[in-house]
Amino acid sequence: MSEAIISSAEELQAVNAYGWAARDSSGILSPFHFTRRTTGRNDISMKILYCGICHSDLHLAKDEVAMTIYPLVPGHEIVGEVTEVGSNVTKFKVGDIAGVGCMVGSCGSCGNCTRDLENYCPKTVWTYNKHYHDGSITFGGYSDKFVVEEHFAVRIPDNLPLEGVAPMLCAGITVYSPMRHFGLLEHGKHLGVVGLGGLGHMAVKFAKAIGVKVTVISTSPNKKKEAMERLGVDHFLISRNQEEMQAAMGTLDGIIDTVSAFHSLTPLVDLLMTDGKLIVVGAPHQLPELPVFPLILGRKSIAGSVIGGMKETQEMIDFAAKHNITADVEVIPMDYVNTAFERVAKVDVKYRFVIDVANTMNSPY
Repeated sequence: MSEAIISSAEELQAVNAYGWAARDSSGILSPFHFTRRTTGRNDISMKILYCGICHSDLHLAKDEVAMTIYPLVPGHEIVGEVTEVGSNVTKFKVGDIAGVGCMVGSCGSCGNCTRDLENYCPKTVWTYNKHYHDGSITFGGYSDKFVVEEHFAVRIPDNLPLEGVAPMLCAGITVYSPMRHFGLLEHGKHLGVVGLGGLGHMAVKFAKAIGVKVTVISTSPNKKKEAMERLGVDHFLISRNQEEMQAAMGTLDGIIDTVSAFHSLTPLVDLLMTDGKLIVVGAPHQLPELPVFPLILGRKSIAGSVIGGMKETQEMIDFAAKHNITADVEVIPMDYVNTAFERVAKVDVKYRFVIDVANTMNSPY
């Protein structure tokens, strides 16, 4: 596909933009010139300051789920400075800091949208690799600027370091939403967290902020010291250690399972108390076996969850500001992105890469 991705007529109402894109399933990113729409009446325009790297960026860059539209500009963990506002905008002014997560549009009228659950709208428009309402392809935050309807941006409080905020717009809301919805973010509860990565460490931080007891379940013994001493978890289980797992059976009110690699759910269900809930937010390519009898015998449930609506995302950011919570990140320059992808594939990051877009993109525009 030509990099002249829009028609001459559209170019009359477009602004030049610059980012990094994957052109094929090699997943290798390189500089890319494209255009974004001008600021509409309900839009804000942003100078992107930081953008986090999500594992799904890597999956889509390599077309591992057979749905990629090339050229692909990834990035749905965006923090930026507002540079222009449309005439109908009331939530932002020029100079404010705004955040954009995984979605930039929805139908606005279905049952989910009217209940602030835009993330479950059948017509949700994802921040990149999706067709927008006008038929154009959405491009993500590995770029110098962004235009978004104000409804799909959140206000970022002044007291949070912006590089640590960016991953919360995906990883943070992905765990916060089910923890809130299923009643697990309550003082006195006992929460299990499977996997101590980008999502898992955010679940731990949210839980510990309000006195939830936390047990991390991991295949990696080398994460125990950090989990216990720095993140303050109460217990750490090695999932391959049958004695540890058996001793913990029936002790957890709920579990947030963040792991996207294939694994059995049965040992996790066994850790739940009666009426316990296992919430799956990781997405293994291979479907796990459903442990029916343990569910029946303990009135237990398995559920799924994907990000959160815009109202809840703002709530999550405000909660983080109140409790001084941000993601643990490694800040990188834009031209390190391909190496970062390699390290993400090897789970060699603690716990999220964040691109310093403003200082390293070197945009010609």
